[in-house]
Amino acid sequence: MKGFESVTVSFIELLIYAGGIFILFITPGPVWVAIVARTLSGGFHAAWPLALGVVVGDIIWPFLAIIGVTWVVGTFSGFMTILRWIACLIFMFMGVSLIRNANIEIHQNNSLTKPGASAGFFAGLAVNLSNPKAILFYLGILPGFFDLSQVSDIDILAILAISAFVPFAGNCVLSLMVTQAQHLLNSPTALRRAHIVSGILLIIVGIIIPLT
Repeated sequence: MKGFESVTVSFIELLIYAGGIFILFITPGPVWVAIVARTLSGGFHAAWPLALGVVVGDIIWPFLAIIGVTWVVGTFSGFMTILRWIACLIFMFMGVSLIRNANIEIHQNNSLTKPGASAGFFAGLAVNLSNPKAILFYLGILPGFFDLSQVSDIDILAILAISAFVPFAGNCVLSLMVTQAQHLLNSPTALRRAHIVSGILLIIVGIIIPLT
């Protein structure tokens, strides 16, 4: 990692990364359902603590991934190129999997919908930090967007900010649009379409990565 005096990540790279994170966010999942359920049970003020709890993991996991990749790249030269292609394959695999399993319903995790702001926050925190696959996910995708062997402290802050802000803002907007979201989650046809669209977009991101 470089110091605060240098910036190596371009605005375009950050924009493409933000787009990738947004596509991952719009893919329906347990947290998505929990946001809707908490909103229905207690309104927006019951949903945003859950989103805030998720943010903590969205900062910790990519930070640990950046540190880990930086060490690996510093130890094994040429490893960055391999990681870039791994990121490409991960996005394409996720996209194909979503399309193939478009008809599978989402099962709600009731532990995420307990009332109370603190319960919501810790539920969001737990659902993120209890998933050790998250760091492997970031280890896989981050090198596809950035040269982590060259990132500065400012670059890392920008990457972490995007990793946290995009899903947090998305979850808050989702809560405010809960009527439409509830219809989507309760409609097998609409849910299938959401999975297919998200899958196609993830495949596109996987194709773009080696071209940038």
